Amino acid sequence: MSHTTETVLAALATVPDPDLGSDLISLRMVKDVQVGADTIDITIELTTPACPMKDRIRADIEAAIQAHGEDTTTPINVTFTAKVRSGDPPRDVLPGVKHVIAVGAGKGGVGKSTISTLLAAGLARSGASVGLLDGDIYGPSLGTMLGLDAMQATAQGNILDPFVVNDIKVMTIAKLVDPEKAMIWRGPMAHKAFQQLLLQTNWGELDYLIVDLPPGTGDVPLSLSQALPLRGSVIVCTPQKVALDDARRAVRMFEQLSVPVLGVVENMSWFIDEANGEHDLYGRGGAEQMATDMQLPFLGAMPMHTQVRVAGDVGDPIAMVEAHTAVTTSVEHVAGELARRISIAAAAGQTQMPTVSIKG
Repeated sequence: MSHTTETVLAALATVPDPDLGSDLISLRMVKDVQVGADTIDITIELTTPACPMKDRIRADIEAAIQAHGEDTTTPINVTFTAKVRSGDPPRDVLPGVKHVIAVGAGKGGVGKSTISTLLAAGLARSGASVGLLDGDIYGPSLGTMLGLDAMQATAQGNILDPFVVNDIKVMTIAKLVDPEKAMIWRGPMAHKAFQQLLLQTNWGELDYLIVDLPPGTGDVPLSLSQALPLRGSVIVCTPQKVALDDARRAVRMFEQLSVPVLGVVENMSWFIDEANGEHDLYGRGGAEQMATDMQLPFLGAMPMHTQVRVAGDVGDPIAMVEAHTAVTTSVEHVAGELARRISIAAAAGQTQMPTVSIKG
């Protein structure tokens, strides 16, 4: 028996999204079905352009259609589009931003700003609309890493225009103060400055806003986390034990704020030398083991390569991603895994305005 539109739709109703659980029909992911004499053409709308599950979904669709009829020879063409879903009613704070993700670390020096930049670049390369906010009020570094030195800040009234680098909208305090001036601010002053950057920037419509938080678990990162309508957080650490101990504290901070930890990224997992040799300088795999122990998703590991540093120094985020094939592969993997976790959290309605519960 030849396939009809009805038999194809019936087949698609048996195909679950690998992450969200429900079938493609119920999730309204099937956008078009055309059954012709020679081909079956299907259009599926994914929940993120960075979805790493395309091949599995395509294979599951083909198997389901072939199981729903005697015709197993007609070619099946599956085309993917993508639309990031917010999963929530519009918010009063940042209503045009679908997902706000905080990137935190228990200590400084683990490459949190580098990972924030690579995540933003990876998601933007997939086709998502992305913003990047430098929340490290005391030590802003994204101005350098995204090449903002020659750009001038502009505003429409009291609303700042974001800088745009490689399709990423960026805002940092580094472009609004004297670059030689030390940020000697108490917590309330830093909190106020951060809120102004967050709320007085014209972010427009964004799929993802990545926020690079200050390191540690003290007053400033805690207060800044409370100011955000967070979908969740990402923890960055290096493999050695001293970094992992502090990363655990960062996880506990977000847990106390009732903010889901979407995953852990191991940075500087290994070093790639000029001859493409790999060296485990800090003991590869420590962050993955920590994630397993704490029952957290492990988003992936990021290698060290000299050209990542060079590209960051000259402010070229795309060159950072393309520094080496291993770096590109790692960025695509980590960005895809983060996008997956965001889609799952959105389906569960897990946006949080954090609060603190102090227990004696």
